[in-house]
Amino acid sequence: MAIKVITPGALTTVQDFGRFGYQESGMQPCGVMDQRSYTIANTLVGNQNHEAVLEFSLIGGSYQFDAPCILALTGADMSPVLNHAPCPMNRAVQIKAGDVLTLGTAVSGCRTYLAVSGGIDVPLVMGSRSTSLKCRIGGFFGRALQPGDLLPVGKDDSGFEHVKDLCYSQPDYSDHVILRVIEGIQTDFFTAAGLDTFYSEAYTVTAESDRMGCRLDGPAIATYHGSDIISDGIVFGSIQITSAGKPIILMADRQTTGGYAKIGTVCTADLPVIAQARPGTVIRFRKISVEDAQKLL
Repeated sequence: MAIKVITPGALTTVQDFGRFGYQESGMQPCGVMDQRSYTIANTLVGNQNHEAVLEFSLIGGSYQFDAPCILALTGADMSPVLNHAPCPMNRAVQIKAGDVLTLGTAVSGCRTYLAVSGGIDVPLVMGSRSTSLKCRIGGFFGRALQPGDLLPVGKDDSGFEHVKDLCYSQPDYSDHVILRVIEGIQTDFFTAAGLDTFYSEAYTVTAESDRMGCRLDGPAIATYHGSDIISDGIVFGSIQITSAGKPIILMADRQTTGGYAKIGTVCTADLPVIAQARPGTVIRFRKISVEDAQKLL
């Protein structure tokens, strides 16, 4: 079975949980931006939680299926249409050979996920099917999808009966969000006034944001002697402060090391929130403890 790309949308890539174990060699993990929506999508079609999916950003595109399968759509609502009828989100949908799925522009949120029973069956590269756009490996020839691409789908024998009653509610993606932050060892690079600015002021997601980092605009955050450091490791959610005093939240395609001081890290439970933040979203930060972050997760 295969899925034919008719129109690919703004940025559509094959992703799974990510490529881990190679950051010491400079290889970025990549993987889905919104791990919660990814997990739900695979659950709804009966997949194991490592199968590859399609990730759509802002605009979805059109896709044709050449054989029966089960699909599920999660994340941002892109007003999906199956043939000529609305296609439900957050539940399993039976697909027939020749069906065409069309997704428009995200009504709210930023990214939508399409899982199919059996998963998108592109080759494993270093243990993952995720696309690394920068390194041009993984996914479908290491690139975003293009018209005419044929995506292979893995074999699945579980059947619709096992998943037909599963459903989830559609998340409410607000344009004003609070991100909870755990401070780290580089917090002492920032003055008391700088920390007060970070936690009391609002920041806005800029149009320069991408899968590598969510760039924010707002009041500059003051440091004692600048934010340059000897490069060290970066995790999903690390918040770097640039030399201009602006925050960048590092995301799935982040570099493995960075030379700006990190004021803290967005807690894991809130990473799906920032993954769905579109340009113009207003963000505020709130400090929490490691123990509170663990309880949230």
